[in-house]
Amino acid sequence: MKVVLATHNPHKVAEFQQIVAATRPDLEVVGYDGPEPVEDGITFAENALIKARAASAHTGLAALADDSGICVDVLGGSPGVFSAYWAGQKKDAAANLELLLDQLRDIADPHRSAHFISTIAIVTPEGAEHVVVGDWPGRLATEPSGVGGFGYDPIFIPDGQPAGVERTVGEFTAEEKQAQSHRARAFEKLAPLLATL
Repeated sequence: MKVVLATHNPHKVAEFQQIVAATRPDLEVVGYDGPEPVEDGITFAENALIKARAASAHTGLAALADDSGICVDVLGGSPGVFSAYWAGQKKDAAANLELLLDQLRDIADPHRSAHFISTIAIVTPEGAEHVVVGDWPGRLATEPSGVGGFGYDPIFIPDGQPAGVERTVGEFTAEEKQAQSHRARAFEKLAPLLATL
């Protein structure tokens, strides 16, 4: 059985397929090749639903859509829904990361708390809609470290690591990230819904 993931980002498709395979090996996550809808929602949930509705309508399949980002406490939760466009409309991950680090340059470590949010929407061709949220707390490093992951991963230090260990997600293996990430946490809540497809 196929479910379409409403993204043109191959990293997300691969990540979702690996997460889904753990509980639904019969479910194939395929990328979306249709037009990108305008994401004009002001919350992660609104944008996830916009994308999932468009993908389901275009393909006739059940559709998943993830809207995610990093929320920095001292910035009032920003970049938030603007994470992918923080440095402008080009979706330049390196520029986004550099700008965020520059904005936090004088912020001391105790005040660098942040969390990744993943909001996943599922929309079926019959019109059923569900939204789940995963939250991954941590804080931001002062400079990038590691070559794994993508986006803000090289500066995000998740909570809950062993004493004396402070790795960024950029230093995690793919398996470590998939087991702990905001998407994995959201997917735990989504799995029972997928079982009904």
